[in-house]
Amino acid sequence: MKEKFKIPLSNDELIVGLLLCFFTAFIVSESRLARLDSENAISSKHPVDIYLKHPTNLPELTEILADSNLIGSRKEFNWAANLLGWHNFRKGHYLVDHGYSYEKFLSKLARGIQDPVSVTILPGRLKGKIISSVATDLQFDSLALAKTLSDSSFLASIGLDKKDVIGRLYPNTYSLYWTSSPESVLKRVLREFHKAVVLNNKKRFDKLDRSVDEIVTLASIIEWEAKADSEKATISGLYWNRLKRGMRLQADPTINYIIGKRRRLLYEDYKIKDPYNTYLHRGLPPGPITNPSMSSIKAALYPEDNDYLYMVASPDGRHAFSKTFKEHKRKSAKWRKWIQKQYRIKKQREEQSEE
Repeated sequence: MKEKFKIPLSNDELIVGLLLCFFTAFIVSESRLARLDSENAISSKHPVDIYLKHPTNLPELTEILADSNLIGSRKEFNWAANLLGWHNFRKGHYLVDHGYSYEKFLSKLARGIQDPVSVTILPGRLKGKIISSVATDLQFDSLALAKTLSDSSFLASIGLDKKDVIGRLYPNTYSLYWTSSPESVLKRVLREFHKAVVLNNKKRFDKLDRSVDEIVTLASIIEWEAKADSEKATISGLYWNRLKRGMRLQADPTINYIIGKRRRLLYEDYKIKDPYNTYLHRGLPPGPITNPSMSSIKAALYPEDNDYLYMVASPDGRHAFSKTFKEHKRKSAKWRKWIQKQYRIKKQREEQSEE
């Protein structure tokens, strides 16, 4: 059996080998340290939303970031986190829309410095639609928000009745924290309403001697009645004229509210026994039927000075206004004639498509 001989390294070779090891370690160390201080250690070409749904530890966060393609190396990320001493991170929404150093990013999540979420409340919506939209944007239970909007004791604590809440869900885009409770969200929206509607129009409210709820209730009807902003003040003047004369408002939107959707009304719809039926009851309904836009609120506050008492829809989607019932009947007949014509055209098209 042949023996294997190891050729001993010379001193120079040992020194070269050690130097190579040293320089390799030095380069790796310098590379990592450079990455540690880099302002693009955590970055993405496109905005990425990170949602931590509960307090999160380092291994969990590492997987979340890797799945979102925000880190290239799990090993390097863990090395940086351990070196910097960040191991636990708070629940919240965090947006990555620019570069972060490891220190800035990890400390942000560890301290719970969230990025707000944009929540848009559109005007003229039913309560259910608003609840669904807000709950989707904030990713929380829609039932919790619905309960808050119907919680009499909570609403009483902030001076509201549940029938008036929908009218105060002021249309706007809000920056809210993802972890916000339904109560805090509602309070924020109500503060915006108070500032935009009540404080900015205080003198006008005082001059009209009308409550905020009365103005908002009328504005909510105008919101559903008018398709064009240019008609709102005219419609408001008409409704105020009817209210002053003790006439029933006979506002179709209140019937739509009762049946829970906006559709063409049937004869029997007008007979529904309900406090909101303005064909049966005089005066304003008990509360608003939707959340009016500022243009509708302004129309209710500043009605056009006119003598109109009646209106009927016109083919262009607007309204034809009348001062007398005789004139109104004539315009209504014209509208019905147009509707019947549309039905005939529709029926002819359906019959042709079946041939």
